[in-house]
Amino acid sequence: MTTVETFDILTMTDDARNVVIDALANEPRSEELALFVEVTGTRAGSYTYDLYFSDRVDAPSGAVVGRDGDVTIVVLATSVDRLRGSRLEFSPDGGGGLVLVNPNVPTPQERHPGVPSDILAFGVEGPLARRAVEVLESTINPSIAAHGGVADLVAMDEQTRVAYIMMGGGCQGCSLSRMTLSQGIETALVEAIPELTSVVDVTDHASGANPFYSEDH
Repeated sequence: MTTVETFDILTMTDDARNVVIDALANEPRSEELALFVEVTGTRAGSYTYDLYFSDRVDAPSGAVVGRDGDVTIVVLATSVDRLRGSRLEFSPDGGGGLVLVNPNVPTPQERHPGVPSDILAFGVEGPLARRAVEVLESTINPSIAAHGGVADLVAMDEQTRVAYIMMGGGCQGCSLSRMTLSQGIETALVEAIPELTSVVDVTDHASGANPFYSEDH
């Protein structure tokens, strides 16, 4: 645990700080608690988070501890660089709640673990990639969202015109996902972008949980 004088990892707006202080006041032994913040994963190209109160003395090795006004904040070691420069705000929308505004975005390796780095190196910045993303977002994902699925462009080889797709949600681990890719996603992409030569599924289907479809249905 490291305590720093200048805490530049995470700041809070006045409204957000007041919300945290009010919540702390309702906790037993509030004077011993800190707001713990950690990155838990990625979703839709952004980090996901967990914020909770816990004893300051329980901060694990490598965590960074700082203060924002009357609030002690603990950022876990693996989250420090991913959260640096973030701001906790209060949003009145949807009944009100805390929103973490983070200038950092996950790396391709974080967003798509298990995908070979040579594939990720193709990136998604080229003209074909941008067209593929538009088709996925406007046509394909709305249609498979009914089954809890989502298809994400992982990379596009602009030279060989090969698109690499990762499926998530109800499509990951689904016994019919290959059919979904070949009969739906690949067809829609090739129809919209005739220059494509193939669409490759790089999903780790073995790690999928709770697929919408299964062979028993």
